[in-house]
Amino acid sequence: MPSDIQRKLTTILAADAAGYSRVMEHNEEEGLRALKAARAVFKKFIARHHGRVANTAGDGLIADFPSVVEAVQCAIEVQRELGALPADPDLALHFRIGIHLGDVMIDGDDLLGEGVNLAARLQSMAEPGGILISRQVYDQVHGKLSVSFQDLGEKHPRNFSEGVQVYGISTLGTAGPAVHLKEPERPSHTNPEPAPRAPTHHPTPDNSASAKEIILQRIKPLGIAILGLCLIDAFSGRGIWAHYPALVLATLAGLHAAPLLATSRWNPLQIRGMIMAGFLVLMNLFTWNGTFWAIWPVGAMVLFEVMRRSTRRS
Repeated sequence: MPSDIQRKLTTILAADAAGYSRVMEHNEEEGLRALKAARAVFKKFIARHHGRVANTAGDGLIADFPSVVEAVQCAIEVQRELGALPADPDLALHFRIGIHLGDVMIDGDDLLGEGVNLAARLQSMAEPGGILISRQVYDQVHGKLSVSFQDLGEKHPRNFSEGVQVYGISTLGTAGPAVHLKEPERPSHTNPEPAPRAPTHHPTPDNSASAKEIILQRIKPLGIAILGLCLIDAFSGRGIWAHYPALVLATLAGLHAAPLLATSRWNPLQIRGMIMAGFLVLMNLFTWNGTFWAIWPVGAMVLFEVMRRSTRRS
């Protein structure tokens, strides 16, 4: 007999504010303003990455995305933007995020089921300011995003009969372990079952895991390779040619590092577009024959971006 319950496979993002009760006890009005500011950041990036907010109960939210990569990129950009917001340390809200790819039931605009519960459990195990993902999510994104993943092993979330392989995204600058070993008692608002809450503490920068250091680490071998090409070019005596492979290497490195270069204003797709535009202009100059042909593909890329933004606004 067919069921009247509608289901779908989707990527679920669960987020919750650590220390929200403490902030509200300290100053209710400022706490509410901080929560509204954080929600605005979430909604901006969720919309930018083609997701939607399914539930905003209390200080948490549930969102879903048709793309796993977009969901993880959204979480990374949200945490970076929230971490950059100016705030009184006593009133700062630090969000935990959990992401899972799973089957869910649809109830109007809301989502229900084990997939949502697992995303909420991952969120509750994350450090404030951190992101935890399930194995299903990791399998889809680990080769597509230029971020570091930390294998945290198999965890056993409460009320789940089977263990879950958990991964942390370790490029966000959170201090301490990426996952809690103990689960506190207070229930989470994003899970219909009692969900654990982690003790509150404020993340501090971790230079070894910062995006800036990762970029610098990747620039070093690129610089060595370009220097080697220049030396070979200089000693070969066959004319100047090293700038061609150097440009290709630099472009490929930039395209690969685009997610790390993303900001609240420029997403990875836009950064990759600018890198490709720079590549075309430089290649045009390197092969100059009196015609500025790069204006046509670069102009087409600009037109595409303008049309994309216009469509999104409408």
